[in-house]
Amino acid sequence: MIVPRSLDGFDVIASVERMLDQPLLWWEAVGLFVEHFATWEQSWQESIGDDTLERRRVHAVRSAAANVGAKQLAEVAGELEDFLLRRASGDSADVSPDLRQRLRDSFRHAWASAATARRANEFHPGGRACA
Repeated sequence: MIVPRSLDGFDVIASVERMLDQPLLWWEAVGLFVEHFATWEQSWQESIGDDTLERRRVHAVRSAAANVGAKQLAEVAGELEDFLLRRASGDSADVSPDLRQRLRDSFRHAWASAATARRANEFHPGGRACA
């Protein structure tokens, strides 16, 4: 199975290499990312105000993004996760609305790119890629 050489917001090649150069594993991870995180933004928004719950939600999307190669999303989620960890350790600073906006924008972009790529490369039951 062929993976795209480029996918906006993703480092596909490095991600496939981490998956033992098996493109099918990357496509499976992309499928799980699209399915599992379809409602992530809403659940994340609902968690704001509960730093522990928000940190868990942000950590989950950061890990999944890193797995599929969505570098910008992973980086921004990591920034927010680090900030929330510092706050849990006693730092009383408020989270910048800009940081949450960047996470929201990065998530929307990465999720939409992954969903579009997945739809364009779905399989027929016989194992052939759809055009």
